[in-house]
Amino acid sequence: MFNTKKLLLSILLLGTFLTSRADEGMWLPLFLKQLNEKEMKAQGMKLSADDIYNLNKSSLKDAIVLFGGGCTGEIISNEGLLLTNHHCGYDAIQTHSSVEHDYLKNGFWAMNKQEELPNSGLTATIIVRMEDVTKAVLEGTARGMSEQEREKIVTANVNKIRAKAVEGTHYSSFVRPFFYGTEYYLFVTEVFKDVRLVGAPPSAIGKFGGDTDNWVWPRHTGDFSVFRIYADKDNKPAAYSKDNVPYKPKKCLTISTQGIKTNDFTMVMGFPGRTQEYLTSYALNIITQKSNPYKIALRTQRLNIIDEAMRSSDTIRIQYSAKQSDIANAWKKWSGELKGLKRLQAIEKKQALEKEFTQWANATPERVAEYGQVLPSLEKAYQTIDKIILNVDYQRDAVFAADVLAYASAYKVFADSIATTKNPERFFNIIKEQTEDFFKDYHQPTDKKLFVVCMSAYYKDIKPEYHPAIFKTVTEKFGGDFGKYADYAYANSYLVSPQKASKLWDELRKKNVAALTNDPLYSLWKSCNDHYIQNILPVYQQTAQQIELQSRLYVKGLREMQPNKKFYPDANSTLRVAYGKVKPYQPADAVTYGVQTTLDGVMEKENPSVDEFVVPAKLKELYQKKDFGRYGEKGKMPLAFIASNHTTGGNSGSPVLNARGELIGTNFDRCWEGTMSDLMYDSEQCRNITLDIRYTLFIIDKFAGAGHLIKELDIK
Repeated sequence: MFNTKKLLLSILLLGTFLTSRADEGMWLPLFLKQLNEKEMKAQGMKLSADDIYNLNKSSLKDAIVLFGGGCTGEIISNEGLLLTNHHCGYDAIQTHSSVEHDYLKNGFWAMNKQEELPNSGLTATIIVRMEDVTKAVLEGTARGMSEQEREKIVTANVNKIRAKAVEGTHYSSFVRPFFYGTEYYLFVTEVFKDVRLVGAPPSAIGKFGGDTDNWVWPRHTGDFSVFRIYADKDNKPAAYSKDNVPYKPKKCLTISTQGIKTNDFTMVMGFPGRTQEYLTSYALNIITQKSNPYKIALRTQRLNIIDEAMRSSDTIRIQYSAKQSDIANAWKKWSGELKGLKRLQAIEKKQALEKEFTQWANATPERVAEYGQVLPSLEKAYQTIDKIILNVDYQRDAVFAADVLAYASAYKVFADSIATTKNPERFFNIIKEQTEDFFKDYHQPTDKKLFVVCMSAYYKDIKPEYHPAIFKTVTEKFGGDFGKYADYAYANSYLVSPQKASKLWDELRKKNVAALTNDPLYSLWKSCNDHYIQNILPVYQQTAQQIELQSRLYVKGLREMQPNKKFYPDANSTLRVAYGKVKPYQPADAVTYGVQTTLDGVMEKENPSVDEFVVPAKLKELYQKKDFGRYGEKGKMPLAFIASNHTTGGNSGSPVLNARGELIGTNFDRCWEGTMSDLMYDSEQCRNITLDIRYTLFIIDKFAGAGHLIKELDIK
């Protein structure tokens, strides 16, 4: 049971009881009763806060899982059946795919439990409980302490709290900071390690519209996949075993086929990844003027290369499909984010708030002492970040964007240890396994083109004083031409084929470490990586610590300055609840988007000559016959809908629930005009895009013929 005084203190820390802007916010379910229940019921919710989060009985939180490391899933049957997005299950689907068994192209359906496919490393994590541990985490810290000193104490306290929380149990735990470390919360979890693929529609359904429609409304993508959680005979998590049995959950979601209409209440539960709603204008300047524009330009070149290669071969299409999706997703999101921030005049609004904050902070000597230097310190820190931000961005988007350089990084352990290790074969077994995985999805000509554009951008876009040392060699010997350097490097490297890699292992077995350290691609990776670790990362980390400290004070001050505003914490991959309503929106002058799409739109978009808009023959046949079963509505087959729930990455796969807490759809995207919601929410433009559960059931039942799965479900 909760300590009442401690709970009330936590509520006061989270903000006041007055409402914030409608539809905005990602709320901790722990505090819904005190902060949100009244407002949610006013908007139409029929549940109580205890129905959503409860420690003493099963509640909705017991049916929500963190799927893998970055998506959400929901349990929809008493046999552990789990629903998430197609793009969340994409890696698993691709791993099981080959030219002979192309599950990406043709889909996959296990017609019995014996056919369900295991997935090494895939987990499903359920929240057992959460608790405010702020006081215990901050014990021993003091004002004026450096961030490094503070973090050392905080880390030690967190480790004790985590260990004590799960002592004598099979549970896991983690602690997350909120409001830049003003508050801390403990999450006790149950992590299931046997998660099997049950079903996935063909990409022509699960990825219909591809990159063209990504982040776009109206949407016609059947973005779902089905998995099942397995446990041991005691219903506890266990590694994969043929003896494991379907998990019996504390709670599974009831499904409603009633459908939606404008102004219906909706609620999203899930694990949103990262938002930064309280950034200053200095941070937004860097994002809008430098970081996003440069990353967008580089990813445009990368996508052009990959798209051309994927069109040339089914093998390359399978190899690069997941990589292409990952690159394109952020590329398009950043473009929409820039447009949205400009339309909202976000920088100007932040500057106005900062002006108000400065006036408030200077109003009393006490505030001057605590908050007077917050904004000047943040401005100075972001000036430092501005000088190195492209190095930080390009470490991922250039250095590690060419697959061969990412592969080169795996050899660092050899260079550091091979001469002294007593068990070298252990290293070879590890790298052999990594090599097999790597070359399964590698095409050298494509990778070489990616290498050239990525390293050329690094060379051109970043000032010479921030170049790694090897760029001097490229300048002197190759005139700064990375095309010429690539010809030389790929011809002379061990890292571009499994056959050459095998020869490198022979040299390393002879303790000939120079074979690796002199390799042109390894040398380039190491030079870039050493430069980043030695010259860029320390500055970035030190400055980030200052930003963290000053941001903590800034947000603390904002909450004091605005006592009647209800503040919600930024997303940080912890369980949250967002709520809103089914609403149309106007993306541009004289343009209004409705709330529901149907299968009609799929047929309108059909284009057999464009892979993204190919329609499977069986789906066309069902459409033409209007064979929608019990899932259609008034002669139409509903497909997707929009609402004003505040979501972000990590909410992919989240259940979208109606006023009674019944599953009505699976969240899978946001509209392009609202992608700036990670930084600034706009209730007029921000819409989450949801796959209507009726379309999911229709595809499972009528298209796939997997009626045995339908029988598991509780459908109203």
